[in-house]
Amino acid sequence: MQSPTLSTRRARAVLAAGTAAALGGLGIFVTCNSSQGSKLHHHSSLAVRGEGPGAESQPPAPGSQASSTPANTPPNSQVDATASNRSPEASNQVTTSTQSAGGSCGGQPKLESDGVNWTCTFDSEFTGTSYDPAQWQAITTAKSGFTSGSTACFVDSPNNISVGNGYLSLTARKEDSAFKCQDPEGSFVTQETSGYLSTYQRFSQAYGRFEVSAKVPTARTAGLQSSLWLYPESLNRLLPHGYHGEIDFAEIFSDLPSVAIPYIHYMHGPTTAATDTNVVTNDNCPIIPGQFNDYVLEWTPGTLHVIINGQTCLIDHWEAMPPQSGNEPFDVPFFMNLTQALGVRGNNYDPATTPLPATTEVQYVRVWQDESLAT
Repeated sequence: MQSPTLSTRRARAVLAAGTAAALGGLGIFVTCNSSQGSKLHHHSSLAVRGEGPGAESQPPAPGSQASSTPANTPPNSQVDATASNRSPEASNQVTTSTQSAGGSCGGQPKLESDGVNWTCTFDSEFTGTSYDPAQWQAITTAKSGFTSGSTACFVDSPNNISVGNGYLSLTARKEDSAFKCQDPEGSFVTQETSGYLSTYQRFSQAYGRFEVSAKVPTARTAGLQSSLWLYPESLNRLLPHGYHGEIDFAEIFSDLPSVAIPYIHYMHGPTTAATDTNVVTNDNCPIIPGQFNDYVLEWTPGTLHVIINGQTCLIDHWEAMPPQSGNEPFDVPFFMNLTQALGVRGNNYDPATTPLPATTEVQYVRVWQDESLAT
């Protein structure tokens, strides 16, 4: 059961009136009110500064919903829309890695967990002085139109994205003076910047074991959000808005600093807690602030299992609503996203009280594939 705090936050993200079109992007959606025109809202911290349905032209396509709560949008603008189409006939096929970086996964190229034999397919240990551009790309407001919180600018700067001392650092900061953030949807003046790294167009995989060791800011006041999440590399554009899945296997809000909150976004029927059917979130998964915590998603056909510091946080046996069937929407390759953003919607950033700079540190990202599903 959700706590009153979380329920209130999620409720603020749901439209009370108007027409909603889900765009994704850590909770982005468009409201179209006849009296006010189009306006963007979100329950989390990634925003698009776009105009109503016109924002659909932002890359690459509409996002997903869990029940009535909107979800994420992929980041970059170099998407070939024709490559994103997926026929209904192919929708139930098992698709594994689209690109495989391989690696030893911290000395565990083979791993057995929950009765599954896993093989390492992707490994970023962040032990050098820069991230591997063959594995990752920085997502910027200038190229994507996405912003951190309501006003901050995602930039590709060593002040916001850096590697050293054995970890990746993603930093939200207040610059010395205001500047114009370049944005394809309309440049704007701000003083805050932030960091966002993604494997988009570098690595994606359907099903697998995704593990991230991360330390989030120790702030206990509102205004910051750290997120570890997955989004589909390609979308079935024949489906309506809201049917494209998204897996937020850890979101940490600075006003709730001692818990990580997963959220699984998709259109589904009733939730049945007794059988873990369509159980999309849990706000009672403790973490240790100021220390590296272990976040794991085990994704197999029909089941999403979130494990935090070795303890089960969430099990979801998803059952998508028609016209989807089988293992849709979680049957296609998804890519990884790591974000340090400013907060919104009940965890609002306040320049007077939110402590900046604030950094999420990532020791490693490791991905394995179920050997029985390998192609």
